[in-house]
Amino acid sequence: MKKYLLEITVFLCGAIVMVYEIVGSRVVAPHFGTSIYVWTSLIGVILASLSLGYWLGGRWADKKPSFKRLALIIFGAAIYIIFANTFKDALLQTLSRNFSSMMLRPLLASIILFAPASLFLGMVSPYAIRLKLTKIETSGKIVGNLYAISTLGSIIGTFLAGFLLIPLFGSTNILYMISGILIINALVLSIRFLSKWDVFFFSVVILFEAWSAYAYNTRSIAFIDTDTQYNHVQIFDTEYWISGEPIKVMKVNDEYSSAMFPGNDSLVYEYLQFYQLSEHFMPSFEKALIIGGAGYSYPRFYLQKYDHATIDVVEIDPALTDLAKEHFRLEEDSRMRIFHEDGRTYLNNCKEKYDIIFGDAYKSLMAIPFQLATLEAIQKKYDLLNEDGIVIENLISSLEGPASEFMKAEVQTFLEVFPRVYLFACHDPGDPELLQSICLLACKSKDVLPFVSDDPLIQGFLSHRVDLHIPAGTRVFTDDYAPIEYITMKAM
Repeated sequence: MKKYLLEITVFLCGAIVMVYEIVGSRVVAPHFGTSIYVWTSLIGVILASLSLGYWLGGRWADKKPSFKRLALIIFGAAIYIIFANTFKDALLQTLSRNFSSMMLRPLLASIILFAPASLFLGMVSPYAIRLKLTKIETSGKIVGNLYAISTLGSIIGTFLAGFLLIPLFGSTNILYMISGILIINALVLSIRFLSKWDVFFFSVVILFEAWSAYAYNTRSIAFIDTDTQYNHVQIFDTEYWISGEPIKVMKVNDEYSSAMFPGNDSLVYEYLQFYQLSEHFMPSFEKALIIGGAGYSYPRFYLQKYDHATIDVVEIDPALTDLAKEHFRLEEDSRMRIFHEDGRTYLNNCKEKYDIIFGDAYKSLMAIPFQLATLEAIQKKYDLLNEDGIVIENLISSLEGPASEFMKAEVQTFLEVFPRVYLFACHDPGDPELLQSICLLACKSKDVLPFVSDDPLIQGFLSHRVDLHIPAGTRVFTDDYAPIEYITMKAM
């Protein structure tokens, strides 16, 4: 084992870099979501840190290479990962309160939480190469071997993090694990060269990590906090912001995806109530599709109210379905089928026909997953509808101003496919600058229905209809061009 100690070291550090990067997305997600800005910041900052680490590691290795110094580099990475793990929530909350930019917040978080440890890890390979080199004749072989082993570690770390570690252990425990592995690696490299003070310092760090990990895993919490293969999920009790009644909320990453009242299946979120407009625009409906399940608030309401109808639910994350069964009163029902796959792939491959397609999928804050908002996706929805079928979706937007840009582009995209598109401001149709839920309703039929109803509830929804002026030249979203997160950032 001693003979291959440097190979084992570069393998472990290569794996840990990728585990650290992927877990980093879960650390940031509860505060800033999983947008392209989060991933761009993480990847860019970690690559820049690794690059700087390669440079520094090479220079430091040429001065006075030793196993003890290599151990110190690895130990530095471990200490900073422990630091980041301890203070990550406080830091992310501070950044969230003090910065509004969807670009700046994840960038600063990535620099503070992930850059230093990544720099240390980047120093490992060039330093290990210098220690391994004994003669110039075999230098190419040694360099190639160590970089190949490091890259192999990164590949295995990538699959290990995504397929196994995150769903089994969660982000916080994984950070404790990789920092512990780095500490052990550093000890093995330097055990013969440690002074009493070195041993004391190592012991203090090990005891602190052990105590932190124990405290975290034995803490008493009044809410669910877990990682799935797709999301970071929290479920907790709070008060309804309108009436003060108790409600239970499912928060997926940074988005409050679902909520329910403990004692009944009434709809908490205002925009879901507007989905009852389907009764007016498609009164004879029998079969519906909803893209996005989360806590299954609307599917449960739908099954309870429309006992003649069936519904198919497409939810990408099977763990959310399990959590909904455990905490949101979701039960098996012969009138409801659940498909665990991406909404777009379902649209692409579906052979069914529907009377209504509901949209309730979000990627982060106000952003619909771009693959569900494009011209091609909307055409798929149109094709899956029966004659006179409708699509109902929720858009978070203002009616005018910078925060309306996404909605106007999405409406224009719908108008490329559907003959009639209507908008209903869920909160206040009289305030054009208010950021609110806006219900988009697209009709496959060219027939115009009257905007009056004998049902007071439906008439109340109809009275929220708004007209929208779409500027000439508004570009539609396509699979090739859909900068949705960039546009919705303007509303922040």
